[in-house]
Amino acid sequence: MFQLHVAPSGDDSWPGTIERPLATLERAREAAREVSGGAVVNLRGGLHVLDRPFELTEADSGTVYQAYSGEEAVISGGRRITGWRERDGVWLAEVGDLETRQLTVDGRRASRAARDGLPGTAVQTETGYVTDAPLGWRSPGDVEFVYRGVYPWTEARLPVASVSVSDEGGSITMAQPGFGLAMKLYDFSWQGMPARGPGLPTRIENDASFLTEPGTFVLDRSRPGDHVLLYLPRPGEDPARTPVVAPVLETLVRVTGARDVAFRGLVFADATWLRPGRPEGFPHYHGSGYYEGGDVEKAMLDDGFVTYPVSSVTIPACVTFEDTTGAVVEGCRFTRLGASGLGITGGEGLTVRGCGFDTLSAGAIVVSGSRETTVEDNRIREVGLEFSGSPGISVTGTHGCVIARNEVADVPHCGIVAGPGRGTRILRNLTSNTMKALADGGGVYLSGPQGDSAADGAVVRGNVIRDTITPYNFGLYTDYGASWVTLEENVVLRADNTAVLHVAPPLENVVYRRNFWDADPLGHDDPPAGVTYEGNVTIKDERELNATTAHLQSQAGPRA
Repeated sequence: MFQLHVAPSGDDSWPGTIERPLATLERAREAAREVSGGAVVNLRGGLHVLDRPFELTEADSGTVYQAYSGEEAVISGGRRITGWRERDGVWLAEVGDLETRQLTVDGRRASRAARDGLPGTAVQTETGYVTDAPLGWRSPGDVEFVYRGVYPWTEARLPVASVSVSDEGGSITMAQPGFGLAMKLYDFSWQGMPARGPGLPTRIENDASFLTEPGTFVLDRSRPGDHVLLYLPRPGEDPARTPVVAPVLETLVRVTGARDVAFRGLVFADATWLRPGRPEGFPHYHGSGYYEGGDVEKAMLDDGFVTYPVSSVTIPACVTFEDTTGAVVEGCRFTRLGASGLGITGGEGLTVRGCGFDTLSAGAIVVSGSRETTVEDNRIREVGLEFSGSPGISVTGTHGCVIARNEVADVPHCGIVAGPGRGTRILRNLTSNTMKALADGGGVYLSGPQGDSAADGAVVRGNVIRDTITPYNFGLYTDYGASWVTLEENVVLRADNTAVLHVAPPLENVVYRRNFWDADPLGHDDPPAGVTYEGNVTIKDERELNATTAHLQSQAGPRA
């Protein structure tokens, strides 16, 4: 195939040879379109900084974008922050109209400055909160409240609109419509005690008065168009030498309707997602879904009820494929992103292989409505850093999707999630340290119908699920009316519960067969009518369990 080259030091007036490379991906795309039979675009090492999303369409079918052999090519949506000055040990930079929720300092993701909860005795009102303690916030309109555990599986984010201060304390008005959406969504009763609204925040972020922990930052937007970035440095950091990057773009790459495009060996980095800081907020419900309005319904529990949205919206991804055929993403890294890493919607035959996902605000891979997508040999860790309900890998509405030999580690909720679909195969994956923050999930979680018969149902085989951490979880979890699922030869150890057989709505045509675990699943002694439970082995001694299942464990996770 015809070879083109792009380098940060190139020039778009040059021909794109290795000696005289182009400078931008846009010019390389134009040149590739002029070549019959497709082209290979080689990205030389260094930062390829975008000022707008890079988009491919059907006209780009057959094109390959890859890192030049032995070099690290980074596609970045970030902006280097310079012009720092110091005041009382804090770095300050005038950043104009910059909007961002993340910051990278010397390659490390910094956290937003925060404090735990509201001071004093606080009470929720119809429009916000009152407290009897002084607040002292310097830029109240930039403050964001975090609500972990309104339901055990939720973590909402809602912005403050304004604060009124008096001798008796403070009155906080929350931004609308976000707070109103939360009041409607979170309406529940537990053990005879009704509750409405998100309640008191568990964490409060983004005010200069919270800058007490080295390595944290604040974006002050109190002067429109003249924003100020504040950073409390860690020991040894120097404003003249330490690189600081703020992600600016929300989407790095968007591929729509193309056939047989490929990305190989590239790094996708430095993107944000601004929606949670806007007045609509982020009224989270479950997984990667959040509430934008509409009807809510009740799910009845033994001791009360919870409400849930009839429809929800999925957190976007920073690299997206929509209605593509035969696309390949191989050997790439997704890092320092403010939403999900890779999003796949519709299309057929897309392969994600041998990629690394880390340091993401949301999940790694989200697949919706596609056919014959393969997700294999990927390594995923430290995701869901900002949106804790996000699973490592999530698929829903898919047909014939294969999730095989991936490693998912250190995530705040589920490792792998399969919603309603058909013919999903979850094979020989390794999950560890899942459910680190929220409850009611698992290392591998399935819900809803998975097919119409055993022939086109879901198969969950050969997975190893270790260390499912928070209370009220199930290492291997079939939930909420899951049907036509076969789970066999999986290994579960060190979970709060290994599995559960009695759920509502009940399981139908679900088979648990020849699994190994260190504790009996809930309901194993009285399986419901819709569950076949046969040949499963409980070995409470971990050393014996590991020895017995060594052949299974050796095959789980990515191939070298």
